[in-house]
Amino acid sequence: MTPKNSYDRVMRTLHWLSSLVIVGLFAVGLWMVDLSYYSSWYQTAPHWHKSIGILLAITTVGRLVWKATHTMPTVEGKAWERKAATAGHHTIYLLLATLFVSGYLISTSDGRGIEVFTWFTVPSAGELFPNQSDIAGDIHYYVAITLIVLAAGHAIMALKHHFKDKDNTLRKMIGGNPK
Repeated sequence: MTPKNSYDRVMRTLHWLSSLVIVGLFAVGLWMVDLSYYSSWYQTAPHWHKSIGILLAITTVGRLVWKATHTMPTVEGKAWERKAATAGHHTIYLLLATLFVSGYLISTSDGRGIEVFTWFTVPSAGELFPNQSDIAGDIHYYVAITLIVLAAGHAIMALKHHFKDKDNTLRKMIGGNPK
């Protein structure tokens, strides 16, 4: 398949990997907020959440660079659907950026960097404004919920295109042969 008919293997892999990671981070994030200080996961879960979040941020930047430097297939559908799809994709990236920044602000307000597994440390900028952790935490929470709702809508629309419209929208992202 040519890139104009389907996303290449790199974009498909990044899309599905990002989807799984985002859903996983959301689920773990909801679970983490109820951990007690005495839970064996109290330190481990946030460490993994932050580490995977940083790796997702790096991957997302790579994905945007790949998208900017490679030919992508055209968006199918009515004019309003194409505009909505473009707006939806841009909003997803904006929400991800907001999650990355707010997560960073939560984690580094005490002056400590974010240790990404044992591979490297993202340095801290410290507390940039009063109540940074609380404000960034609220933003992180509500943006995460918004992202999951938008991602669910994205999936529902892909299924609509596949089953109702019978176009190639979903096939482009799963690597199936276009009709």
